[in-house]
Amino acid sequence: MKTRRDFLKGLMVGAVATIGPSAGFAGLVAGQKRKPNVVMIVCDDLNDYVTGMEGHPQASTPNVARLAKSGVAFKRAYSNNPVCAPSRASFLTGIYPHTSKNLFWNKWFNNPVLKNSKTIMEHFKDNGYHVAGSGKLMHHHLASVWSEFKHKADYGPFVYDGKERVAHPSVPEPFRSIGAVDGSYAPLSDAPYGSNDKGGRGWIYGTWGKVNKFNYIDEENRDPTPDERNAAWAQNRINQFAKENNNKPFFLGVGFIRPHTPLHVPKKYFDMFPLDSVKVPVIKPNDAEDCHYTDVFDSDMKGLKYFRLLKESYPDIDTGLKAFTQAYLASVAAVDECIGTVIDAVDNSPFKDNTIIVVTSDHGWNMGEKDYLFKNSLWEESTRVPLVIRASGAAVPSGIAEHPVSLIDIYPTLVDLCGLRGDTRKNSKGARLDGHSLGPFLKEPKSATWDGPDAALTMIYAGEKTGNDPARQHWSVRTKRWRYILYNNGSEELYDHDVDPYEWTNLCGQSRYQKVKAELRTKLLSMNGQQNNNGTAKLKRE
Repeated sequence: MKTRRDFLKGLMVGAVATIGPSAGFAGLVAGQKRKPNVVMIVCDDLNDYVTGMEGHPQASTPNVARLAKSGVAFKRAYSNNPVCAPSRASFLTGIYPHTSKNLFWNKWFNNPVLKNSKTIMEHFKDNGYHVAGSGKLMHHHLASVWSEFKHKADYGPFVYDGKERVAHPSVPEPFRSIGAVDGSYAPLSDAPYGSNDKGGRGWIYGTWGKVNKFNYIDEENRDPTPDERNAAWAQNRINQFAKENNNKPFFLGVGFIRPHTPLHVPKKYFDMFPLDSVKVPVIKPNDAEDCHYTDVFDSDMKGLKYFRLLKESYPDIDTGLKAFTQAYLASVAAVDECIGTVIDAVDNSPFKDNTIIVVTSDHGWNMGEKDYLFKNSLWEESTRVPLVIRASGAAVPSGIAEHPVSLIDIYPTLVDLCGLRGDTRKNSKGARLDGHSLGPFLKEPKSATWDGPDAALTMIYAGEKTGNDPARQHWSVRTKRWRYILYNNGSEELYDHDVDPYEWTNLCGQSRYQKVKAELRTKLLSMNGQQNNNGTAKLKRE
């Protein structure tokens, strides 16, 4: 058996307009003639439980915090579609979901717009980069966009009962009935069927269609988790790049799974958060009463159902939230250590001063707020994500940018910083980048002037009956002060973050906020393309 210790030891076309670097940023990275390398680290379901983001007082992410001290952290960065597949398809192509009409779970490479547009990986390849990746980056993997790709997404370790993947036996019913992915959390030391089970049951990797055993004896004698494996791959690949010495820049993508469910990580991370001392999320009783999610979705929607089942599985909801929060915090701490492995590999290499590092997540996760336990909501917890960018010579150290931005801005930012040339469309059927370079905030984090909007746009899919029509979906805009939500039945929510950071009070019914609401509605409809030239809305009511 290869133990963790052994493993870590071994470790635009024709007439289409071109996209080029904006004046003042290309070539600033480290002041070198060679184009800067890029390391992009993408986590899954990581909300604002990150040191410095004030999402949870016990969150422990020292490596993300260390990176932020050498770069710029974006205080208000948001997902444009808080579900894995559409979010990744959007920010890795630089195209809003409403532009491409790739709104939910369809494969991005079959979409008429996205398949005719270059992913960020393809654009870097076309600019002479060696593009390497491993882990979960696009939700639907397409090997051809990479120069090389190592490990596909692996959500394990899973519990295997000898016949199928199941939720961990330690999780109480009825929450356990959710299943092997979203219904499971436990430390790896909790052997699901005993440490000496002879029936082929126990921990397995998450490769679909086959059963690959995950061996666990103790914390120092076990197989690496998929995230640890990808971190070690990145570390080794950076070392190899240094040995190759071919002067060719690289783009390295690393996709980490945690804190995506199932929340199975080594015991030492659970031990960081003793259950009796875990603080539950700050939740206002009956907070959902002035919200409209249940007006447009039924009670079996995952977030509503998961919260209800967690409540039914424990003596009270606080006890259930403590158990889930402990597992989530442990998973965040685990992925932070993997992030640290990659950062250390860059910092211990010749590339330290000429490598841009980006750390982010595809979306957040509601931890019980508004009786909701999942992603795919328009509230702050599902939409807000960490975003840290380090770029020597172009990003000031310890910068904190407060202007609202979103994931759609990552692609144009890297085009800008790396001085990439050429069209990001493969042909006229593709789409131009929707985002804007964050360069001004990297140079001056408190800047109020940039080419982008003063709000971040987010949508969630309303269901199959709405097809791929953006006008029939649910939307939100987040400015520095306000969040405004517009559901497709016309229901609205308005929150003032200056006085209500938890979004407890929906102000839409109060007459003194009608002007603010109207202005934000206009902004939303303008940003998502649903505003007619005469100023009337095209949003279709369900």
